[in-house]
Amino acid sequence: MSTRDIVHIALFAAFTAALGLFPPVTLPLTGVPITAQSMGPMLAGAIIGARKGFLSQALLLVLVAAGLPLLAGGRGGFGVFLGPTGGFLLGWAISAWLIGWLFERNWRNLTALKATAYIFIGGIPALYLIGTAWVAVVVDLSYMQALLANAPFVAGDLVKVAIATIVAMTVRRAYPMMARA
Repeated sequence: MSTRDIVHIALFAAFTAALGLFPPVTLPLTGVPITAQSMGPMLAGAIIGARKGFLSQALLLVLVAAGLPLLAGGRGGFGVFLGPTGGFLLGWAISAWLIGWLFERNWRNLTALKATAYIFIGGIPALYLIGTAWVAVVVDLSYMQALLANAPFVAGDLVKVAIATIVAMTVRRAYPMMARA
């Protein structure tokens, strides 16, 4: 792993942590907050690829587990993984990997429409599959009840997909070497 790789991983871990500075809005039924942080894995995968995107989110999660208050609302510590947000947090690394994998496989013929689709697939359905299952177990709901309880997140996540697409396509044009860096 090169110094550049390490810098990219640390940069996107820090960027995702910085997105936690936006105040969270916690939903009453599930206790899962609406935050800007789920855009971090979207951008990590789209810009630095599957491996480094995954590692950036894994680094962030290790730091959170160690007790650093890097999540929205200043949360941190291993206990956050045992609560209703745990599945979504673990899903960030998988989301970044999936988005990065899709981008890497289609980098040469990537269009804004394809980028939007890839970020959507990894950032919403894939993430919700993991996060909703976790919520269902922790909050003692059926999967369908947990899925319905998470429905208010979708509108905000669609906005994040749009923003992440614009940023990723802009970075692609400005720094085409990022895909293979």
